[in-house]
Amino acid sequence: MIITNGKIVTWTKPNNILENQSILINDGVITKIDKTETLISEYPNEEILDAKGQYVMPGLICAHTHFYGAYSRGLAIPGDSPSAFPEILSNLWWSLDKALDEKSVAASANVCIVDAIRHGNTTLFDHHASPNAISDSLDIISEIVDQTGVRASLCYEVTDRDGEDKANEGINENIRFLKRIADGKNLNGRLTASFGLHASLTLSDDTLEKCFEKAPAGTGFHIHVAEHIVDEYDSIKKSGKRVVDRLDSLNLLNEKSIVAHAVHVDAREIEILAKTKTWVTHQPRSNMNNAVGIGNIESMMRAGVKVCLGNDGFSNTMWDEWKTTYLVHKLVNLDPRRMGGYDVVEMGIYQNSALASQQFNIPIGTISPGAHADIIFVDYHPFTEITPGNIPWHILFGMQHSMVTMTMVAGKVLMKNRELVVLDEEKIFNDANQLYKGVWERYNSQF
Repeated sequence: MIITNGKIVTWTKPNNILENQSILINDGVITKIDKTETLISEYPNEEILDAKGQYVMPGLICAHTHFYGAYSRGLAIPGDSPSAFPEILSNLWWSLDKALDEKSVAASANVCIVDAIRHGNTTLFDHHASPNAISDSLDIISEIVDQTGVRASLCYEVTDRDGEDKANEGINENIRFLKRIADGKNLNGRLTASFGLHASLTLSDDTLEKCFEKAPAGTGFHIHVAEHIVDEYDSIKKSGKRVVDRLDSLNLLNEKSIVAHAVHVDAREIEILAKTKTWVTHQPRSNMNNAVGIGNIESMMRAGVKVCLGNDGFSNTMWDEWKTTYLVHKLVNLDPRRMGGYDVVEMGIYQNSALASQQFNIPIGTISPGAHADIIFVDYHPFTEITPGNIPWHILFGMQHSMVTMTMVAGKVLMKNRELVVLDEEKIFNDANQLYKGVWERYNSQF
């Protein structure tokens, strides 16, 4: 097809806003950007997708999420409110994940991905847990990815907290799914995988060593790190090392590994993350909700750490994550000069794009020839000038996710004029609604 009549935000370096130009897409890839009359004359039989003056941008990317958390929405934790993050883990997440079965795993992925499509989020890095439905759980989620048309990286969270047998089952699920991807069953480039680990505080050295030994060479690991200070003290007690030092000593950090949060890492750990080229994902909404603190993100970036933005299972409204990032670092540092708009864009656009491009092994996250056509339309009407230099602040203070009207992945339109094209949203939500009572009953039965 040819996308016409849009203001094209390329998010290349340097960024450009192109007007009076159109985009030619073939086989899911952007093949040419040129004047509209030129493309139409050269390719007269191509379908035309008229952007009607809207902003045309690359789809948003989420570097760390949890589809399975969907059934936590509105769920009341029994007893007193948790006073600290370890209680939130044990009373909410480690009980909710045990309540999931195969049907609720599928339903939770479905509703989260619908949410993503509606809000222009085209690529998601999921971190899954369902201790009573481990085997083939990643296939269940990948089937939803296939049906919905988005791009996703999947892994299963290995942990010792449910015993050795389930830890081994989690290891086997990761290995099985990694082999599936290696065998080319990747939904034409829309599916990839990493090796999931929960966190240092629920993993022994024996289990971590087993994960490294069994993982295929060159595998990246996706793990929560130092989200709360308890993770650091647990690691020191277990190994005499802080979390990042411990993971590095066990060969789990590399240029494909993803560390979520890193709120309480110290200067030496930051140095190790930079040296090993490990990715770090920042999730400020989650950090605020769990009252765990906010990581020293600007120092990490200055040290050369590759920092991305995720949502940790919050709504798939990544611009909300941008806005929270922009504001919270000013607040906690009592300094309005902290975390500028270009810093937010470096994470939310350029590093997220670099992560996705590396993990999927294709160019993702720009509008340029050769990049895969993951594209959104944004119905934004600025009343001040918008330029490649000031667009971060137009997004931070002007654009809303309700303005996303079209979402495309790999050249396939998933939402047009704010209506889902390939999915029956009403049926998906009704089906999920039929399952929630069973999930909540199984959850409450543990208390």
